[in-house]
Amino acid sequence: EVQVVESGGGLVQAGGSLILACAASGFPFDDVAICWFRQAPGKEREGVSCISRTERSTYYADSVKGRFTIASDNAENTVYLRMSSLKPEDTAVYYCAASEYDKPLPELCKSAFSLAYWGQGTQVTVSA
Repeated sequence: EVQVVESGGGLVQAGGSLILACAASGFPFDDVAICWFRQAPGKEREGVSCISRTERSTYYADSVKGRFTIASDNAENTVYLRMSSLKPEDTAVYYCAASEYDKPLPELCKSAFSLAYWGQGTQVTVSA
C-alpha cells in the first residue's frame, strides 16, 4: 500500500527556518520521484522542489532556489525539505507528491497532475 505522509509544518517568523518531512513508501515501481508543492489561499498549486530517490537529482522552482534544500534518506523512505530565510509569501499548505521517475524533474514540478500519489498536506505559516 502506498503511503505519503507529510509532517513538520508550523508557525515561524520571517527569516526563520523549518524542515518538512515526507514519509513515502509502498510504491509499485523502483524509480521514484518525490516533489513538494504548495498552495496558498486563492492561488494555484505551485511546484516547489523535486528529487529522484535513486539518482538524487534535484530541481527547485526559482521562487525558492537558494533558500530551500531537498534531500532523500532512502533508508528511512523519507524526503526532507529544509526551508530557510522564510518569507511571508512562503505561507501555504505544503503537499508531498510522488510518481514513477519517468519524466524530467522540471516537468514533474510544473505539472501536479503528473503525480499520482499525494499526502494530506501540512500548513506552513510565516509571520512578518
